[in-house]
Parts: sequence; structure tokens; C-alpha cells
Amino acid sequence: MRFLPVLAFIVLSTLGVAHAADTVDRVVVKKSTRIMELLAGDKVLRAYSISLGDQPVGHKTQEGDEKTPEGTYVLDWRNPGSGYHRSIHISYPNEADKAAAASRGVDPGGMIMIHGLPNRMGFLGPILQYLDWTDGCIALNNSDMDEVWEMVPNGTPIELRP
Repeated sequence: MRFLPVLAFIVLSTLGVAHAADTVDRVVVKKSTRIMELLAGDKVLRAYSISLGDQPVGHKTQEGDEKTPEGTYVLDWRNPGSGYHRSIHISYPNEADKAAAASRGVDPGGMIMIHGLPNRMGFLGPILQYLDWTDGCIALNNSDMDEVWEMVPNGTPIELRP
């Protein structure tokens, strides 16, 4: 029932307009409802409908599993020239992820990003926003990615919940 996340997105996005004094200090991703929130303290400044990896249930454990990680990480750098409309890197894998993968003899994977649509494919936004299509990243439509790019500084914590 993909209409429930869209309804939640509409309700959350009407809760208030961010003011210049509001600084994003945390990002929360709710994988089960496909919602990403930008927060200042406990105040939700923005909420976005998102797409996830092709296999969205569970925590990413290895390269190629197409899962979006779960846990707390940091948005540590950005790439304005990526193959997608802008991208911000999530610090997966952390030391625990690396150790768990090593114990199983697998590569934990990496390069998990928040990004927009594939370059020159923005017209697919109305379709892709209802599908999980990434290899483990978090995808937004391009205009939402522009807002996230402007509002979220490097070093911001991100919590990815089931």
C-alpha cells in the first residue's frame, strides 16, 4: 500500500515551514514508510517521500545485497557531479559493519548515498518515486534533493530505521 507513505508525506510536509533560524541537526529515515525527515531538535522541518534499495527489508550486510543500511551514520561528504542529481554520502560501513562482514568473509559494500534521479532521467520521477530501485541508496526526486543539498550540512548524523 504505497499510498500510505504518500499520505504521511503530505501530512508531515504541512506541519510548518522552516525558518532561517532552524538548522538541520539530524536526518531520520523510516524505511518501512519510505519517509525521510530533516529535524532541528524535535521539530520536523521537512519530510520527503523516498525510494530505497531493491531489497529494502533488513540491514545491509554485504556488497550487492541491494539493501539500504540501518543504524546511525554521518552524512560526511557530497558529490555535485555524480551520475545522479547530486549525492550526499552516508558513512556506511562503520567499524561494526566491517567487522561483521569480515567475520562472514564478505565485502560490506559502500558508496551508499542520498541522491536524486539518474542524470537526464528526471522525467521518470513520477514513476520512480513509487518504486524501490536503487542498489541500497536513498533516492528522492530532484527538487527534493535540491532542498536536502541546501539544508543539510556535512557532518549531520543520519539515523536509518527499519
